[in-house]
Amino acid sequence: MPVASTRVPQQERSRVTRARLLEATLDCLVEHGWSGTTTTVVAARAGVSRGAQLHHYPTRTALVTAAVGHLTERRAAELRAEADALPAGADRLDRVVDLLAAAFTGPLFVAALELWVAARTDAELRAALLPLEARIGREMHRLTVELLGVDERRPGVREAVQATLDLLRGLGVANLLSDDSTRRAALLQSWKTQLTALLTSAETAS
Repeated sequence: MPVASTRVPQQERSRVTRARLLEATLDCLVEHGWSGTTTTVVAARAGVSRGAQLHHYPTRTALVTAAVGHLTERRAAELRAEADALPAGADRLDRVVDLLAAAFTGPLFVAALELWVAARTDAELRAALLPLEARIGREMHRLTVELLGVDERRPGVREAVQATLDLLRGLGVANLLSDDSTRRAALLQSWKTQLTALLTSAETAS
């Protein structure tokens, strides 16, 4: 009985420690980039001892990939919650695309981009990142299908969804070096019109 009474608080402390480390990792990636995101810096920012950090995430690669994976899942849940509040009808597609566009300009996207660039010349990071990015890509595609309320078994729908994500990713990259909001808004408006036509055509053709 005494063992059970101490186990839950210890598990909760571990959960809190991991969460603080993951949040601190994301903040460091955004502020300092890959080169400045060392395990020592992250532990200090999280207010966690070096020993505790090593216990949960023994390498920098393990730490950063866990942070991106965890925070991607959390952001997907937030997007679903935001989309639940959207009205049905003609305006829904516009609002969904806007929500997704915001996801490709936020801190999580910046952190992920830091890792993509670093992984080009870091074999260990690349090996860890490739399966994570493949999973994130599949989940983001599935989430977009869900939010748009479309059936990707219909001809052209899968391609239209993927083109949307590719466009948003590219616009997110372009936004990193300068304020690209005016151009991005114009492109998004044009794509919303085209996407509506593509999805309507797929629906009527089936």
